[in-house]
Amino acid sequence: MHKLDWELYLLPFEQAVEEIKVKIKNIRNELRKRKEYSPIEFALGRVKTIPSIYNKANRLQFPIDENICWEIRDIAGVRIICQFIEDIPAVVEMIKKRGDMRVYLEKDYVSTPKESGYRGYHLAVEYPIMMANGQVTIPVEIQIRTLGMNFWATIEHSLNYKYEGIIPSNIRQRLFEAAKASYKLDSEMNNIREEIKEAQAEFTKKEVPMDSLLSLVELDLDIDAGMENSSMDEGEEHDDDKH
Repeated sequence: MHKLDWELYLLPFEQAVEEIKVKIKNIRNELRKRKEYSPIEFALGRVKTIPSIYNKANRLQFPIDENICWEIRDIAGVRIICQFIEDIPAVVEMIKKRGDMRVYLEKDYVSTPKESGYRGYHLAVEYPIMMANGQVTIPVEIQIRTLGMNFWATIEHSLNYKYEGIIPSNIRQRLFEAAKASYKLDSEMNNIREEIKEAQAEFTKKEVPMDSLLSLVELDLDIDAGMENSSMDEGEEHDDDKH
């Protein structure tokens, strides 16, 4: 077994993450320009670090070779954030209908949460990338969550980091209760989603001062950039092999 050139090995994964993020954002922007409701709030992504790849491969006892991406599956990860629970299946269907990627595995942790309380919908897709020497197909994991689910997962990831994966039982129980409370809030918001969507549509129709518009644009850019850089990595704690 020869040693992997990680810089070259990870190139298609970096490209895949950037391409998919752009495509997801384009869907959101197109729907908004059509004055239609977009189930996509924002998208972010990351490529696993080399130490993270080694840690996961060692934990799951996978050999480090050219096929490691098909064992781990989430070296390239993209996350799509939605407002409402009902948006999640809509986004799943959007992805399944695309001709530029193929879903080969899906895990519904929304209706059947993990023991920790984690909820989210995971899709493993095959994604073709055109490289200098031709086309290669790589796996990408796409996670779909509500804002509430993402907030909870981010907090759990921080605590896992602090306690090196062994969260004290009393804190873990409180996290579990928080997950239930978060899902209850998601469910209540989902029940009044039509009223919320109408209110948001009315808001966008009103005249907004230019400085307010600039603030909204800056906020959107901050979300796309800041969330992407700071929170994507907690998704690796919720791969299909952890619990």
